[in-house]
Amino acid sequence: MQLSHNGIELIKDREGFRGVAYKDTGGVWTVGYGTIKVDGIPVQEGQTCSVEQACLWLENDVRWAQTAVNKSVKVNLNQNQFDALVSFVYNVGENAFYKSTLLRKLNSGDYHGAAKEFERWVLDNGKVIPGLVSRRHQEEELFES
Repeated sequence: MQLSHNGIELIKDREGFRGVAYKDTGGVWTVGYGTIKVDGIPVQEGQTCSVEQACLWLENDVRWAQTAVNKSVKVNLNQNQFDALVSFVYNVGENAFYKSTLLRKLNSGDYHGAAKEFERWVLDNGKVIPGLVSRRHQEEELFES
C-alpha cells in the first residue's frame, strides 16, 4: 500500500512546517515537515528550506515508514488504517514500531486493541507532550474509521 493524499496531509498538519531548523522535543534538529536527515545527512542548526523543498523531502521521508508498515503488518488494512500507521511510524520510528504492543495486537487480529495502543505513545524524554496526545488521538480516530 501507499500513503494517500489524506495521509500526507495528516503528517503535514501534525508535524507543521518550519522553514528554519529547530530542535524537536527530543532534542533532534528538524526542518520542513519533520525531516531529520537530508540525503542521509542529519539536519544542522541554521539549515533552511522552502515549502516546496519540504514537500519533496516529506515524500521521500515517508517511503521508509510505508515500507516498515508494509513489511511488518500481516493483516489486511484499509487505507485509513494504513495512513494512521504510516503517520505513527514516521513519528516514532520503525524500530519502536517493530517492538510495539500496537503491532503485536494488530497482527493477532485485535484491531480495536491495536487502536487503543496509540494513546500510550505520548511521551518524549519521559514527559507527556500535548502535541503527541492530540496527534495520537487523531491517528487512533483515523485508524478506527
